[in-house]
Amino acid sequence: MSTDEHTTSESFLERYDKTLTRDPMAAFDLVRGWMRADWRALFAELRLRRPVFVTPAFTVVTRFADVTEVLAREDVFTVRPFGPRLEAALGGPFMLSRDATPMNWREKALMQVMLDRDDIEAVRELAGRLTEEALDAAVPYKRLEAVHELFRPVTLGVSARYFGVPGPDPQTLSRWIRAVITDGFANFTGDLKVQSASVLAGAELMAYLRDLLARRRADLREGRDVPDDVVTRLAGISLPAGLSPDDERVAINMAGLPLGFVESGTGAMAAAVEQLLLRPAVFAEAVAVSGDPKAFDPYVWEAVRFDPFFKLLPRLCERDYVLAAGTPRRTVIRAGTLVFASPAAAMFDEEVVEEPEEFRVGRPDHHYLFFGHGHHACLGTHPAKAVICEVVRRLLSRPGLRLESPVVHSAGVFPEECVLGFEAFAADGRGA
Repeated sequence: MSTDEHTTSESFLERYDKTLTRDPMAAFDLVRGWMRADWRALFAELRLRRPVFVTPAFTVVTRFADVTEVLAREDVFTVRPFGPRLEAALGGPFMLSRDATPMNWREKALMQVMLDRDDIEAVRELAGRLTEEALDAAVPYKRLEAVHELFRPVTLGVSARYFGVPGPDPQTLSRWIRAVITDGFANFTGDLKVQSASVLAGAELMAYLRDLLARRRADLREGRDVPDDVVTRLAGISLPAGLSPDDERVAINMAGLPLGFVESGTGAMAAAVEQLLLRPAVFAEAVAVSGDPKAFDPYVWEAVRFDPFFKLLPRLCERDYVLAAGTPRRTVIRAGTLVFASPAAAMFDEEVVEEPEEFRVGRPDHHYLFFGHGHHACLGTHPAKAVICEVVRRLLSRPGLRLESPVVHSAGVFPEECVLGFEAFAADGRGA
């Protein structure tokens, strides 16, 4: 239901409360529909009237302070809603599927070393090259379906050339990733078919990665030329006895690279481009500074704030806990409660974010929660930011860029279509 369709005489909460007394499942479906179609209006009402929204099935947390409290207390609010699903797909524990274990400590540190911040310039250059190739290919048509012809090909290209995980082919890798991510983060009803598809895709992905790792290690032993990518770094690990991860641990962490970036990166690019093009004055400002990445990049993140990829982060409350203690919204969260912390809602919290409905560059970085918060904050933030911003920057530099139709999503999460038009000029200004 769109904002226009939502009547001013009856609020979201009034309609929810009435429906709940008659049909709890129908009330649940109402909330799910609103979250997909009218999330900003819904969350605005919740922040104002019921900031900790308790339902029979789940609790939604919308205030910035409360969202960050949930995400920072991994000892209380754990990843059990999706952790077992990831483990079923990958065949073993993964740092994103466990909370504050020795494995998390070791492997997060390992992957931070592998994703070297000194790589950022080269990764950004790679993203720029891939973007220009895709845009030049579209010049004769003056039209681009950006999800499948630009955004996802670039994220898959970065997976291939920087992570070192190309897949048997880009389409197969993309299929595996979508299946696993859908079950982990978009299968809120626990659809068994979705879970089965994830397990099958994960098994195929892991078999591929085990073989890839074995071949890369053989290349290193034989002294053959190997690419300078993250897989090569992982294959060449040499740590003291007892500290070096075994092959299965390495392969699972290899899986985390494309799983953590391909879909979310594609989603961020689509959101940024759409939100900028919906604001002609802001779009013109961004284009005017597109020659300077430092000046341009803040436009990308402010745009994504209006449509973040992960609007809800699921957690399970492991013991009774008082959330927002000492405030009027103090709420006891009971053990066993499914809790959705909403970064999307938090980034519009007027108690923290000044004039949240305005598009305003230069906001403090910590007001942006795209990459999570606390124990499970994204490890690959720096290369991901570089890629996303560079793709959008190169795209907006093309003359006459316009949005032909709204971005189309599937499962309320994944962008499926973003049709753009532009003038038929290549990057160097030559006519097509």
